Amino acid sequence: MKSLSNSGVLSALVLLTLAGLALFPNLAWADQGIPFITVTDGDSSEEYSVKVQILILMTALTFLPAMLMMMTSFTRIIIVLAILRQALGLQQSPPNRILIGIALTMTMLLMKPVWTPIYEDAYKPYEAGEITLQQAFSVAEQPVRQFMLSQTYENSLEQMLRIAGDPLDLEPEEISFAVLMPAFVISELKTAFQIGFMLFIPFLIIDIVVASVLMAMGMMMLSPLIISLPFKLMVFVMVDGWAMTVGSLSASFGGL
Repeated sequence: MKSLSNSGVLSALVLLTLAGLALFPNLAWADQGIPFITVTDGDSSEEYSVKVQILILMTALTFLPAMLMMMTSFTRIIIVLAILRQALGLQQSPPNRILIGIALTMTMLLMKPVWTPIYEDAYKPYEAGEITLQQAFSVAEQPVRQFMLSQTYENSLEQMLRIAGDPLDLEPEEISFAVLMPAFVISELKTAFQIGFMLFIPFLIIDIVVASVLMAMGMMMLSPLIISLPFKLMVFVMVDGWAMTVGSLSASFGGL
């Protein structure tokens, strides 16, 4: 598999955002410009226009954070990391920025099999002038749709189809992004909570054991969290908890 440069990753992210514009299937991709500003100099005036494609592209970039959360593995990763921090009993460590940074880097790594064909098959031909922007959008949509469908539970998808009033027997390529995106996000939340529950169990056992020991010793005024926190940190470090968490998250996506 070819490696992506920083500019390639950015280009793939842009096309990933463009794929989100499938919410508007009837959007017109016109080549003509639209009036932007008119400069008048005496009796003469000159009108400047902006390409519709450029306007659409700049607008699409504003949706990049939303698309990152709703069309990639970012949501599952950040929720699991937040649950893990709570299970350890740590309120501010690691800080939110660190967790977001870990989630972003893992997202870029795990989504590489999705972004690589977007960059190779959509962005590079479009940059070379071999295909139009609309054709690049159509090509970029396919790997994103395939990834989202592979991570979406069938019951979540059926629920969204019922809400949208669409038939339940639609083919995967016939399902609109307006239905697929909420079904994907709900499925990601479900999977993240399942992983978080499994992470919580060992730390909950430590809390129960410590609380039972303190109560048996008559030290009911001492908070069990103060005593259990060092033990939880020690166990987490001894089993290489961060590596196990990252490995479990990567395995939960089925290898992509």
